[in-house]
Amino acid sequence: MARWLVIIGLLITGLFAFLALFPNLVAPYGESQYQYVVGGTEDPEDLDVRCGTEAECEQVPRRIEPSKGFPFGTTAARFDVFSRVVHGARVAFSIVLLSTALAMGIGVPLGLFSGYRGGKLDRVLVTLMDAVYVIPPLLLAIIVAFVLQAYFDPGLASAAVAVGVVYVPQYYRVIRNHTLSVKEEPFVEAARSMGAKPRTIITRYVFFNVVQSVPVIFTLNAADAVLTLAGLGFLGYGVPFPRAEWGLDVSQALSDVVSGFWWTAFFPGLATMLLVAGLTLVGEGLNDIVNPLLRVRGFRGRVARRALPAASGAAASEPGPAPSEGTDTSTPGGIR
Repeated sequence: MARWLVIIGLLITGLFAFLALFPNLVAPYGESQYQYVVGGTEDPEDLDVRCGTEAECEQVPRRIEPSKGFPFGTTAARFDVFSRVVHGARVAFSIVLLSTALAMGIGVPLGLFSGYRGGKLDRVLVTLMDAVYVIPPLLLAIIVAFVLQAYFDPGLASAAVAVGVVYVPQYYRVIRNHTLSVKEEPFVEAARSMGAKPRTIITRYVFFNVVQSVPVIFTLNAADAVLTLAGLGFLGYGVPFPRAEWGLDVSQALSDVVSGFWWTAFFPGLATMLLVAGLTLVGEGLNDIVNPLLRVRGFRGRVARRALPAASGAAASEPGPAPSEGTDTSTPGGIR
């Protein structure tokens, strides 16, 4: 079962990864379509759209429902929804990779150092990470994004930092807890008794025994990062317009939904849901494969289910001894 979860998740994630790597091969229009006035009038009906390169200019109708020419329809601002969804995959993957790399780059070394050294610094870091961990992820990302926008221009880097700060405590807590148990193992004690330096012990003996859980955390955090990015974009703290970002597109389509133009918000929301589902399936499947306790439980459960019909048939075909007086026959073996 775990393998099928990973396979299905990888297929969904691989589809979006292909769109992120080669959006121009799939999307008929560019993500940044600049509106300009035709004939010197300010009437919105006279707005045309510059698509793709500056040498090209194609007319995109307003609010066309999904059709052959526009499979996901168009918006009131004359944007092709399908092209925006395809280009939004690149923004989503860019933010996910940057934010998780930032979280791992901070959380993993801090967890290793804190768990191995212990002492007052460990207690301070644990208290700090617990304080950050209890804050809801989206609220923390909004606070960080608000502070960053006061000093830096909004963009991919600011959004990645805002999302990445949220997941630093998770990497820290997992790596620290594993380090606390690994540093007491006999091979670590042997290296310490032979005069190995703490840096050598951490990098050569401890790190490779605690890093196995990082891929599982990465996939699960990546799924959550997509939702956090969509929430930031919906509230206006993510990647600024005109970059294609699914949460931002859903936010701009709220008025269309009220007016009955459902497709402008449906397809960006559906893309977010599918990518989150794919990454979650990969994470859950990897967790079942990597975690030996879950794997053993699943194996024993399958063995027990296969053996149960055979045991029941044998018990039915072979008469057993008659129950003695005072024996409770309501449950097998007379056990309540």
